[in-house]
Amino acid sequence: MAKQQVKEVTEVPKLKPRDPWMHKGDAGRVFCVAGSAGMVGAAVLCSRAALRSGAGLVRVGMPWRLAAVLAGRDPNVMTSALPETEEGTISAMSPGKILEALKGFDVLLLGPGISTNAQTVQAVRTLLPQVDQKLVIDADALTAIAKDTSELLSQFKKANGKPIITPHPGEMQRLLGNATLGPVDLSRDETARKNVAATFAQKFGVVVVLKGHRTVVTDGERLYINTNGNPGMAKAGTGDVLAGVCAAMRAQGFDSFEAAVLAVYLHGLAGDLTRDRMGEIGMIASDMIEGLPEATKRHQAASQANSKAASAK
Repeated sequence: MAKQQVKEVTEVPKLKPRDPWMHKGDAGRVFCVAGSAGMVGAAVLCSRAALRSGAGLVRVGMPWRLAAVLAGRDPNVMTSALPETEEGTISAMSPGKILEALKGFDVLLLGPGISTNAQTVQAVRTLLPQVDQKLVIDADALTAIAKDTSELLSQFKKANGKPIITPHPGEMQRLLGNATLGPVDLSRDETARKNVAATFAQKFGVVVVLKGHRTVVTDGERLYINTNGNPGMAKAGTGDVLAGVCAAMRAQGFDSFEAAVLAVYLHGLAGDLTRDRMGEIGMIASDMIEGLPEATKRHQAASQANSKAASAK
């Protein structure tokens, strides 16, 4: 495994019961920086997934000309219009606006569909070391980090726990390129996937969600292998959905590792429920979002049943 002893775990955290007196702020506030011209769907998917996974309030920061588009697509999500480039991506002027808009939010989800425009990359690299909120970093934001992984990750504030990063194998390889961990096959070699994810998590103090068949989740001390999910989830947008679920779980008070494990499990369960209803071939990412309420309902019921059985012994 990695240099430090890593314990493999199989238990999925229980969903917390809701207090009858709670309000939307108690359920957690998520701010997503997502979307660009041609990629508004990424913003729609991650923000709606966060809401369907229990977050009380979700706002999306995106290029100003696209904010109205998202508002028209989903009235449940609020928007913040950010400075933009000519190409319709967030500009290098956006970090100040984002930091101001973040006040009062619990979690920043950064990356789905934001593009690799040079100004956008600079915005990500300027923004991340200044963020006090809990972090979930996905997609194009990971590519921005990969330009200098070691230097940038060492600057992150971690008062609110370890950042969660959610790379697919290609993104993980880009991160490794500047982390001097060497070239490895992260597509199908499960041993390599576990080793690399755990080593990276230890080295940089993050929680790694290495996506793919049997997704790996590790904080460098614990490691979880997800066993649900199906090939029908191999569709554009399912990673955006997972990022939204991760952010929602962090917003509801789970620590970084627990939130990631719970998100990966519920995401896979929603995928299986969608497959059972629609079949693997025709299902798409937005279908899975509509499966999240049933997934959370089933997991909560199973958790309560297990608790009752344990207390009866």
